[in-house]
Amino acid sequence: MKKEKTRILAHLPPKLPPLSAAKPKHMWAGASVAAVCFFGMVAAFGTAPTSAEIQDSLQIVVEPLAPALIESHDPIGRFVREERIQRGDTTASLLSRLGVQDQQAFTFLHQQPETQSIFRQLRPGKVVSATTNESGELLSLTFPLNGTKDTAIVVEKRDGHFLAKEEGLKLSADVQMKSGEIRSSLFAATDALDLPDSIAVQLADIFAGDIDFHRDLRRGDHFSVVYETLYNQGQPIRAGRILAAEFTNQGKAFRAVWFESKDGQGYYTPEGKNIRKAFLRSPLEFSRISSGFTPARFHPILQTWRAHKGVDYAAASGTRIKATGDGVVEFIGKQGGFGNLIVLRHQTKFSTAYAHMSRFESGLRKGSRVSQGDVIGYVGQTGWATGPHLHYEFRINNVQQNPLAVVLPGAPPISPQQVADFKRQTELLAVRLEHIRGLNLALLD
Repeated sequence: MKKEKTRILAHLPPKLPPLSAAKPKHMWAGASVAAVCFFGMVAAFGTAPTSAEIQDSLQIVVEPLAPALIESHDPIGRFVREERIQRGDTTASLLSRLGVQDQQAFTFLHQQPETQSIFRQLRPGKVVSATTNESGELLSLTFPLNGTKDTAIVVEKRDGHFLAKEEGLKLSADVQMKSGEIRSSLFAATDALDLPDSIAVQLADIFAGDIDFHRDLRRGDHFSVVYETLYNQGQPIRAGRILAAEFTNQGKAFRAVWFESKDGQGYYTPEGKNIRKAFLRSPLEFSRISSGFTPARFHPILQTWRAHKGVDYAAASGTRIKATGDGVVEFIGKQGGFGNLIVLRHQTKFSTAYAHMSRFESGLRKGSRVSQGDVIGYVGQTGWATGPHLHYEFRINNVQQNPLAVVLPGAPPISPQQVADFKRQTELLAVRLEHIRGLNLALLD
């Protein structure tokens, strides 16, 4: 800022000559301008609105401030700097901006296996901090790692030698509130709001028991979301958990708030009803239906008409497939035209089948327990398949039912013993959701 001020001052015009040295016509012109300015100011003051009028027209706008990068030093000659990785950066250019002029440090970083992530994970926007002495020797370096482990490579100099280790970041949470409208797709709407993709995926997961995000979305649907952003030393690290959300689909509103207790955690309606269904509507996060449940269709490979007792979801090879409900693996392996197939048994009378997988999730075997939402495999084209897709079946007493139309059983609500704790935890979340919902509707109008 000082440099900017200096630059501005340096470009000021030369000092004007004394008024007495000016020509008479310039003096009269100046006097005329002054008179206009004076009367203009009188008019402005004379028509200024009252305090009450100003108060009525005030609008409070809250905007998050971007954390400033730090450069500081202490009395014993240590300098602490933070720099954001830029596109095209190398480790050398990043360290140079951090004030590091230390060949011993460069050599250590290049040679140690523990520090190789620094060279591979130069993601633009990531904030890296370093402490140096007055001569540029590195005293410590903190480099956050990619992924969701919330860890960093920490390099420190002790007794003249460098040590490197992976440490957990100390995170703090800040609550964010946003709302949007569906114009084409959920991801397009969340991108327009600069919402992280992880929040969009969570939103779809929360309401997956009530809304099929492959076929139910309509232009004009709208949503509101209250969520956490996690920070480390003032720098945003990643999006956290959705705390409350509302999704209005085809005129019907669905609401959810997060609740934790010693007996468990999950999403509930503000009235305490469990929003989680025993089964998800779809085993894929985002896809499209290429063939529905029908008593007869023309089979593309067998070239004959036959019943299609499931739903086909077209998706790219490698797309994650999720278990639609808690269950046990009853079958896993190859089975005729199904190719790679998993069958899950749920409770006593329900089962689900997932066919044509490219591969299974590692570690799964017959008898393995899975939870709703767990990844069990990946979309492929094994068996009788003309293209990559998932064939999904929902069975009751081993008879296939239409998974898009069957009434799904729900999960238990808040117990009477938890009501007081539930209200205490979720009351503010419901208020925030109502506030952002009102703002959303006002903007839409």
